[in-house]
Order: sequence, then structure tokens, then C-alpha cells
Amino acid sequence: MNPTTTPTITDPATPAMAHHTVRANGTELHYVSAGTEGTPVLLVHGFPETWWAFHRVIPLLAERHRVFAVDLRGFGDSEAIAETTAGAGAGASATAAEDLHRLIEHLGVGPVHLLGQDIAGATVFRLAATHPEAVASLTAVEMGLAGFGLEGLADVTHGGSWHVGALAAPGIPELLLTGREREFLGGWVFPTMTAVPDAVTEADVAELARTYSRPGGWRGAAGLYRSMLTEGDGLRALAQASPLTVPVLAVGSSGGPFTAGTMSQVTGGEVRSVLLDGVGHHVALEAPGALSEAMLAFLTDVDDLAHHRDGDADTNTDAGSEARTRP
Repeated sequence: MNPTTTPTITDPATPAMAHHTVRANGTELHYVSAGTEGTPVLLVHGFPETWWAFHRVIPLLAERHRVFAVDLRGFGDSEAIAETTAGAGAGASATAAEDLHRLIEHLGVGPVHLLGQDIAGATVFRLAATHPEAVASLTAVEMGLAGFGLEGLADVTHGGSWHVGALAAPGIPELLLTGREREFLGGWVFPTMTAVPDAVTEADVAELARTYSRPGGWRGAAGLYRSMLTEGDGLRALAQASPLTVPVLAVGSSGGPFTAGTMSQVTGGEVRSVLLDGVGHHVALEAPGALSEAMLAFLTDVDDLAHHRDGDADTNTDAGSEARTRP
């Protein structure tokens, strides 16, 4: 079935943003759009987030770009993953990557400048590696990959976090977190993982808790964390066979150079790196201005280089044509 879209009313609190849904790859995805000019940008959230993680970033990017922010399969206002398929790879990174590919095809704006953060790492890496024609650049924010050290996040004996195993275990998120979504997010996740005081507001927590508290609201995250624990060999093989060819920006904060170190192992070219001091893990919510500034500078350079290459190609084509027709 071809993807279809249904625009909803514009969010009155953020009038520049419009909400849409599209049927693609067997599921319904919700996404937000803003901006009318410039090259397209697709923003992909991590955990415990939805598109809302970028609600302060979007207006800044939309001054110069067309911006789209998606709720991944099973997250936010995208269709929940059915309980009957939750353990069968429906929320895995490979499936999510194909969802994004279909979304880009539906939007008809590719190639896109792709940004992914946190547990979305494998999803955006897979997309850029397997569909390089759909991706103009990749910005990796506080992002790792299984097979390149991210599995250590699950090792509680060496500083890892308990929540990884809890989310990945079938049925455990519902057992432990149902009815406690707001307390989990506002009382543990964000206080533990953010560094900028008051950056994550009560309104932010309420919006995120709204969608995680719906039936099946944890299954999207559960699928990606299960992927993380099992896909290391596959991602190493993909990186060896298809290293990234697009320009890459690595943005690190509390994770230091971990993101840049990871991306340098899966990229054929150089990785531009930016480190944000005094910022915690949730960069888009904590430092939207600094993130947007770094990304806009990077995108300008990428677009300028692409423009020059297109111009050189046109010049070479014209010169060749002239040579062939000259008597």
C-alpha cells in the first residue's frame, strides 16, 4: 500500500509546527513539520523521548531548513506495537530504519540531513548505510552502536544502568512502570541524566509521560533495547561492508568523545566533532541553541560542498557536450 498522510491542526502552542500521520511499512507514523525553504532535515529521537525532544530545536532549524521530526514506531503518537508482535522484531532497529526510509519516500524531499540521538543510533546508522541515496548527512548526538561498545550500557557491574535490561525484558516495563510513567521520567530519568538546571520542565515530563502511559507505550523502547543487546555482530558486519559515505557530525556532551569515537569506526571519511561542556545526555532539551548552532554550521558546509560539486558536474557536462559538437 502506498503511504498516505493526514495533516492535523497546527499545535496552538507552537503555530509554526504542523502534525501529520502517514501509513508506511505496515504501521502509522506521526511526524511534525516546520519550515518552507532550504534543504530537508529529519530529526530522530532517543529514549525516553518522542518528537517532543526537539520542540525547542525545530523553530531554530526551520528558519533555514524544512524540518521533520518523527515519532519512531511504537513511540509517541505513532501506532503502538501490538502485543502479539512485540517480541518478533516489530520494534527492532532494522524495522525502524525501513520505516524512516519509507517516510522519506513519502515526503519526497530526499536526500535528507539526518539527526539521530541515543538509542536511535542503530536505526539511523542502518538507514544511512543501506540507503545512502536518501541521506545527505548524519548528525549523531550522544549516540553509540552495538558492536562498538554500546552494550556496556547494560553492564551494571561496570557502571551500566539497570533500566536497559528492565526495558528489554518482555513484560517487565509494563509490570514496573505502568501507572508510574511520570514518576519514572520526572523522578529518575531526567534528574539522573541531565545537567542543565530546569532544562526539562514539568510540561516536558507531562507530554512525554502522556504517550508512554498509553497501552503498549513502552514497546517501542523495548524493541530498540532488545536490538541493542543482540545486533552487535550484524552492525559490525554492516559497517565493514558499507561504511558511511555521507558527511558526519558527532555531538557529545556527558558522554564525552564516545559518539565521535564510535562514528569514526563506521565512517569512510572524517568525522566532525563538537563537545558541549556542562550539558547532560538529553542535548536537544538541555541545549537547543548550542545544538542548533553546531548543526546549522555543519549543514551549511555540507550544502555548500554539494552545490559546488553539482556546479562542477554541470560545467564538465557542458564542456563535454561542446567538445562533441564542435566541428
